[in-house]
Amino acid sequence: MTDAERDDDGGVATDIVLDFLPHGRTEDDRPQYEKDPLAYVLNSEEFELFEVIADSDANVSIGDRVDLSTADFVSRYSSIEYEDLPGGAQSELEYVIEDLVEEQEQRFVDFYNDAQPITLRLHQLNLLPGIGKKLRNNILDERKRNPFESFEELEERIGGLHDPEQVLVDRIMEELREDDLKYRIFAPREEE
Repeated sequence: MTDAERDDDGGVATDIVLDFLPHGRTEDDRPQYEKDPLAYVLNSEEFELFEVIADSDANVSIGDRVDLSTADFVSRYSSIEYEDLPGGAQSELEYVIEDLVEEQEQRFVDFYNDAQPITLRLHQLNLLPGIGKKLRNNILDERKRNPFESFEELEERIGGLHDPEQVLVDRIMEELREDDLKYRIFAPREEE
């Protein structure tokens, strides 16, 4: 792991660069010398999206892991919505989330182990695409017997649950794309 992948506290940097526009937005009509370089970043803990105004000498690449609060190339940054991402960042986003779910497997397997009811009639597991009452009940019964250790074990023990990783990726993408979801699991939004 390089120094760029660590933050000042010695932990792993949690922000991932989705896209870098060294010459700013193409739709910006200002002269080139007036445009700021821009980076688009995903926070891997809260799945929050950011637009970063970078220094003119920034050396940033897609996929770099940074800590926005301490990165030396950051002039300032602000939270944005999915629709504010340029096309390149939007297309990179799902790949980055797939990689995150794979590398943080235990975190996401624990979601299946720890998911709780939201209301008397709705469970967090039901918010995942393709999981209805029957699959939810199978997951709940199996996790009572023994917690799941991996996605592979989850898929083996729960008949009908195919590709539990992709189910989570799809839900995270849905939460990032949709403004009007009533319930959010992975990408909470601050109330305005």
